[in-house]
Amino acid sequence: MKIALEILLVLSSLLLLFLVLMHRGKGGGLSSLFGGGMQSSLSGSSVVERNLDIYTVAVGLFWLACILVYGLGVTFEFL
Repeated sequence: MKIALEILLVLSSLLLLFLVLMHRGKGGGLSSLFGGGMQSSLSGSSVVERNLDIYTVAVGLFWLACILVYGLGVTFEFL
């Protein structure tokens, strides 16, 4: 159980890192690599950007839950 949780934690951490880097920042960020920095129908507050926000929050909450379960499991030794 502990090893499976550690694997989930590493995978969710990498996915969260990727999703955060995909967001468009003030300078364009990595998301401008796929759009070339041009104004198109896929930039700004479009469906793609909103979906990216939803996925980032969902993965962040999953990551937080993994951290809490792992921390409680190690502390109370039930893992």
